[in-house]
Amino acid sequence: MVLWDFDGPICRLFARHKAERVATELVDWLAGRGLNNLLSDSERDSLDPHEVLRAVDLRHPGSDLVTELEERLTQEELRAAGSALPTAYADPLIRTWTAVGARLAITTNNSPKVVRTYLNDRGLTGCFAPHIYGRTTELHLLKPDPHCLNRALAATGSAPSAALMIGDSPSDLAAANDAGVPFLGYARNDRKGKLLRDAGAGRVVASLEPLLRVLRGW
Repeated sequence: MVLWDFDGPICRLFARHKAERVATELVDWLAGRGLNNLLSDSERDSLDPHEVLRAVDLRHPGSDLVTELEERLTQEELRAAGSALPTAYADPLIRTWTAVGARLAITTNNSPKVVRTYLNDRGLTGCFAPHIYGRTTELHLLKPDPHCLNRALAATGSAPSAALMIGDSPSDLAAANDAGVPFLGYARNDRKGKLLRDAGAGRVVASLEPLLRVLRGW
């Protein structure tokens, strides 16, 4: 069983429709409603839309405000999906793993609607469906909570020790560790690699090509 994070190992979702701009727009939307005080200075300056969403949910869990903010983020992610850049070697690796009989799942903090949109455009949905586990209305269960990984394992009857998580962030690593799943870090640059290694990742690759070579017996 191979559990994939979405934004990073499979594609750069915000390659052109920048995450920083989305975060700023969410902060401005809150400020326009007189709710700027919901965020700390660091949260306002984080430039991470998921951190903005998580911060509001922490203070008003399950509220209509959180529901509306999450939907705004989903719509921005859907816009980003149209200009996302595929991660090098991800598509052939996914197809090859499927061809040799591996079961694949998506375990992500992004909206499952966004994941399906991207996979449909790439002709990859059949490699994962129905095992796409993304953001729900229970935002406290976003990674680093292992909830989405546990859902994937339970749905497929897979033992954690027999699975592999491919992720690109410390939160992916933390979720994998909590779920008891071996972890492979993907880092497209030195900064991401350092973050993963500093968080304790023992195996980090800068490209998916070596995995593809192994699967193809090159």
